[in-house]
Amino acid sequence: MTHHDHFLGFGLGLRTQHFEDVLSSKPKVDWFEIISENFMVDGGKPRYYLDAIAEQYPIVMHGVSMSVGSVTPLDQQYLTNLKKLISHVKPRWISDHLCFSQAGNVNSHDLLPMPYTEEAIDHIAARIRQVQDTLGQQMLLENVSSYLTYQSSELSEWDFYNEVCQRADCYMLLDINNIYVSARNHQFNALDYLNAIDKTRVRQIHLAGHQDYGDYVIDTHDHPICDPVWSLYESAVQRLGKVSTMIERDDNIPSLNELVNELDMARKIAAKHIPSLALSDKEIINA
Repeated sequence: MTHHDHFLGFGLGLRTQHFEDVLSSKPKVDWFEIISENFMVDGGKPRYYLDAIAEQYPIVMHGVSMSVGSVTPLDQQYLTNLKKLISHVKPRWISDHLCFSQAGNVNSHDLLPMPYTEEAIDHIAARIRQVQDTLGQQMLLENVSSYLTYQSSELSEWDFYNEVCQRADCYMLLDINNIYVSARNHQFNALDYLNAIDKTRVRQIHLAGHQDYGDYVIDTHDHPICDPVWSLYESAVQRLGKVSTMIERDDNIPSLNELVNELDMARKIAAKHIPSLALSDKEIINA
């Protein structure tokens, strides 16, 4: 099965503010990504909307608290709840972040990056395999943006990411904005990162905005996507071909319509390099 068989098109992160609008306006969005933790409670309003939306759109699940990099034991209750949600939602795939968000029992909601060492690779890959065994499926792992460099790092971030995914036999959720943010903060060339990634493992792309403070950049997902991130996305499309792409906005959330317009930018950029995307099936039928 090639990874192109998994191409869902262009999606958005599903946010509470847009529940009603999605159902009433049926926007031109190919799929939605949910934050798994927001739907782990049985019943209630979020679950009601999710079920209604899932009848009309493919869904993928994105987790923020698995903490694959920490040394505390994996949270079995969390995995049980996640597995239950997976069997309810039947997502096309599930993802989480390549980082540790727990130190002891403290959940630092900032997703901290890892020191890039052989020891860390083995540790994380083993944990991901354990998670995949528990869930009975492969998952996607997202690169997080980093602000600090560990002196103990032996590898570049991209070599580390490639190695972890290879040893864990999982897929990649490539966040283009996070590559840009890390490249700015650590003065490396974002294209070096992009060109080094094992393209056979990339199954999803995230696009987002950030806060630019001049000397450093913070991945805040609360702004429109900036031009350098769009051009990095264009390079990604040229190198990777058809990969399911979505826009993630976590704060200052605009109208659904505004996000759909921003998503159309991604469609246009991708269609420049992938002719089959220039016309959707519906447009061909109606032409």
